[in-house]
Amino acid sequence: MNPSYFTVYKPYQVLTRFGKEDGKAVLSDFFQVPKDVYPVGRLDYDSEGLLILTNDKSLNHRLLHPSQAHEREYWVQVDGAVTPEAIRQLEAGVTITIDGKPFRTKPAKASLFDTPPEVPDRNPPIRFRQHIPAPWIRLVLSEGKNRQVRKMTAAVGFPTLRLIRYRIGRLDIRGMLPGDMVTHTQKEIEAALFR
Repeated sequence: MNPSYFTVYKPYQVLTRFGKEDGKAVLSDFFQVPKDVYPVGRLDYDSEGLLILTNDKSLNHRLLHPSQAHEREYWVQVDGAVTPEAIRQLEAGVTITIDGKPFRTKPAKASLFDTPPEVPDRNPPIRFRQHIPAPWIRLVLSEGKNRQVRKMTAAVGFPTLRLIRYRIGRLDIRGMLPGDMVTHTQKEIEAALFR
């Protein structure tokens, strides 16, 4: 088997799977890849951004195993004027609920963008409210629990409006638009994720 490796920019409101479900959009509506290729990890239906597709089962294990602790960088647009205290709390770790149990997140890197990042328009766009700011936070995690970023920003009082996974390790979506796909060699993937 020749391993195949792709990075894609998953659009908003697309399920992280190839098979149809409930009439919702799925990856095969946007990306044509060999039949044995599947997504590594998940990205929620209402999130967008970087997803790795491969048929290399060892990559799946190595990337998702907690001992690997790969950096995952998210760009998060939130509801309300973010305080320095909220940024400190995100960095220190907050308590969220995972599978009905309290879970303390690991320390993270968090910062406010001085100016909004250049990102593609989203369809439909976030709701706009004239007197309530919607700033962007850069959040870098070394773990990936279910809906973790959304739960973290909510825990510090700023619900997520838009969520883009920008980077995993040294792989990112710079210059890509929703629906774009890039093919990689095994060497490129190894260098970007494991060195």
